[in-house]
Amino acid sequence: MESNSSFLCQRCLTPLQIDPSLTKGQINEHTKAELALPDLIPSSYSTDSKKKGSHEKKLPAELSHGLRMAKVLFDLVSDVSSRDHPLCEECADSLLEAMDSRLKSAEEEAQEYQAYLKKLENEDKDSGKAIKELGEEYQILLEEEETLKKELEVLKEEEVQGEDRLKSLIQERQNYEKEENRYWREYYGYTRKLLNAEDDYRSLDCQFKYAQKQLDTLKKTNVYNATFHIWHTGHFATINGFRLGRLPSVPVEWPEINAAWGQTALLLSCLILADEKELPLYGAGGFRMIWDTKFDSGMAAFLDCLSQFIKEIEKLGFGFNFPYEVDKEKAKIRDKSSEQFFSIKLQFNSEDSWTKALRYMLTSLKWALAFRKLTYIHFH
Repeated sequence: MESNSSFLCQRCLTPLQIDPSLTKGQINEHTKAELALPDLIPSSYSTDSKKKGSHEKKLPAELSHGLRMAKVLFDLVSDVSSRDHPLCEECADSLLEAMDSRLKSAEEEAQEYQAYLKKLENEDKDSGKAIKELGEEYQILLEEEETLKKELEVLKEEEVQGEDRLKSLIQERQNYEKEENRYWREYYGYTRKLLNAEDDYRSLDCQFKYAQKQLDTLKKTNVYNATFHIWHTGHFATINGFRLGRLPSVPVEWPEINAAWGQTALLLSCLILADEKELPLYGAGGFRMIWDTKFDSGMAAFLDCLSQFIKEIEKLGFGFNFPYEVDKEKAKIRDKSSEQFFSIKLQFNSEDSWTKALRYMLTSLKWALAFRKLTYIHFH
């Protein structure tokens, strides 16, 4: 039993059962001679024998002769192999499979080397054939070179003849160019005279057209529109850039309002006859004229004049409808779209309503200007 458990597999450390032939002395004479040597451990196993041994202990003196003989055999096999022995059957089979795989890989690699060597030999043969073909092609090119040289000589002779012909043609061309230049000088002289005459004609024609255009412009020009430009800036109506009215958020200076009223009165006086009654339409100072009834009376009188002028326009029957209705009795202007009335008077009125009334009044005056232009075109 001891002999069967004295050795371990050197790969998986599994206990091994030794074949009886190793312990019964069924070995050849050469092995017996080696076993007859003294029981010494080789120097190469002096440090590793403890690791490679079956129980990592020094062999006992009473170890049987069969076990000693098996140990020496395993050491000899380990010395000539890359693996330590003994090995179990499974580890030995695994080792054989690995060695078979390496053998197949080596054989395949050898076959690849043989194929590549054969390829190189074939390429050497092909290279020799290619060199021969290049030599033949080189001879053909030499023959073509000789032929081209002969053709070149012929072309050079033709070139000399062509140069002589070219010189003759150049001289002939120069003669024609001189004759042509003489004709062109005469042509340019006549052309210059014609262009000068055409320039004089175009200049006179442009002057005539410009004068005619100025005349037409003057005929169509509305002097009132050019003199009194009515527009709006924000909530304010303006005449020649002067704002008419004021708001709490935009306190327009009274001198500017006075100037706007002056331009408005001047425009209305140009459109209709002035009333014989004189009323001040603006104040001379910069104070707020809330309690100045003369100022309100003047604005009401102006609105009365505008109302009469609008009624006379509507009587003419041109279908000219003003956007705002003037109530001269109340001194108010009604917005036809919103049906609201805005007083032209400053007393007992808000600045916002007063500014809107002034804006509507100035817009009506602008419509009167448009009517003036329409009637002028109609009658003239």
